[in-house]
Amino acid sequence: MSTVRRPDHRSEQHGSHRSARSSHAAGLRHVLTHLITPLLMCIGMGLAYLGAFANPAPHHLPVAVVGSGRSAQLLAQSISDKADGDLEVRTVADRSAAVDRLKRQEIFGAYVAHAQGATGGTSAKGASASGTSADEASKGVTHQKGARERAAGRAGGGGAAGGSVRQAPELLVATAGSDTSASVVQKVFTPIAAHQGAPLKVTDVAPPAEDDPTGQGIFFLLVAVSIGSYASVAVIGGAGAVLPVRWRAALAIGTSLVVSLIGAAFAGPVFHLVEHGLRGLWGMAWLYSAGILLIGTGLHTFLKRWTTLGVMALFVMLNFTSSGGIFRPEMQNGFFAALHSFWNGAGFVEGTRSHVYFDDYGLPGHVWTLVGWLVAGLLMVGVAALAEKRRRSAEAEAAAHATAVAAAAVAATVPEPMPGSMPERGSRAVRSAGATGAGQGSGAAEADAADAVEAEMEEAVGV
Repeated sequence: MSTVRRPDHRSEQHGSHRSARSSHAAGLRHVLTHLITPLLMCIGMGLAYLGAFANPAPHHLPVAVVGSGRSAQLLAQSISDKADGDLEVRTVADRSAAVDRLKRQEIFGAYVAHAQGATGGTSAKGASASGTSADEASKGVTHQKGARERAAGRAGGGGAAGGSVRQAPELLVATAGSDTSASVVQKVFTPIAAHQGAPLKVTDVAPPAEDDPTGQGIFFLLVAVSIGSYASVAVIGGAGAVLPVRWRAALAIGTSLVVSLIGAAFAGPVFHLVEHGLRGLWGMAWLYSAGILLIGTGLHTFLKRWTTLGVMALFVMLNFTSSGGIFRPEMQNGFFAALHSFWNGAGFVEGTRSHVYFDDYGLPGHVWTLVGWLVAGLLMVGVAALAEKRRRSAEAEAAAHATAVAAAAVAATVPEPMPGSMPERGSRAVRSAGATGAGQGSGAAEADAADAVEAEMEEAVGV
């Protein structure tokens, strides 16, 4: 009499628990692998933003003292010695020359130490008092002596014989070039003006738009255009991976056109960041966005799911910090100051400032910077096209080789058909099995690719 063995429920439960633990471990490894990207973003953003913005200080910031006499030269030399390399002080002949240099962004502040307005003849005593006051500012003499000299100046300027009327010291700035640099310059010259016994008069020769009083709206416009550009890279490169490279490049150029139009709308009719020059701003926004999208589309061929991290490093971490939108390069360390000379964000910000506020001075150089990045994007797309062509050729050769090997294996294992036999059924079974396996393999590959694309786009949108 035979006995029937009951199933061992304990072994079945143990196997199911083992399978669940294995599934959980695989899921945990998958999550930890994907956490690498945001953690690297955290490290990169911290190093970039804190390294660039945490401790701003002037480094050879160019300023000027207006005047050609000995007192102006002494004042400039005194300020330069006390600045110890923070300021680069020079003298300019007159006020109009200082304004011209400010509008060319050669200097970021000009101090008129002893502005005068003639009311008749110029008395020798009044002129002597003005020169002495400038010397006091440069040499730091006592307040009592300064008061005596200021009193003498007022006496000389207001005598019955007529003379010169002393005006308040004046500081010329151009806040459209950099509001933070103008603030630093004002802090430098305010104590010097105090020695002349009058409040410092600040004159802005290039003010920003009325609706952008700090002049930093252009920087935040750069942020909006950048995010619209690099976030689109993940979609074009991931979801459009099945498309030929030339189609993806066309999509990138079309997307950049839309992004630039959105940026122009923000700058003009929506927020009124600029009062004129909107067409030029749109053109530079298109060059800037197209360069980012083409470079990112080309990089996706090689970086795959790491493309988001790559474009963030290029066009956020290094780009925003070196653009000059918050602090000009003279207020940053040497690394970010060097990037400012050729990075695309600096080209857009400085080009827009030049076009809108500074009569296009220096504009061609900034436009060529943007064109250079666009050309780099076209070259990157070309390299990606060659790499994908070689990859497809290699895959086709590998597939042909695998097919030949499989056919040889089937031929070796299937016996020769006997006369009168029906081999069709067996061969159909073999072909059916091969097709089923191929279908399952391609389905799994497509599912993995879809998961990778979805994860990449989620990372881009999340950032």
